[in-house]
Amino acid sequence: MDRAETDARIRTLIEPFNTKGVTITDDTTFANDLEFDSLTVMDFVAAIEDEFDIIISMNQQAEIETYGQLVDAVTKLHAGKD
Repeated sequence: MDRAETDARIRTLIEPFNTKGVTITDDTTFANDLEFDSLTVMDFVAAIEDEFDIIISMNQQAEIETYGQLVDAVTKLHAGKD
């Protein structure tokens, strides 16, 4: 699965969490732009892990601040499964 496919799937997953209706770009931040609290982050990460059948470690989560970083990380993790 390439980055564009991963991006499209994550965009579908983020919709219910994007309660502010923020336009999502690679530079969109979870804390500032989307105003995700820790519970929202946990629920969103769980949805991504289920969709892609991957595990995003706490260390990886701590390093991911923007939407683009998330797409890159999921693309890399999913590719590593094959």
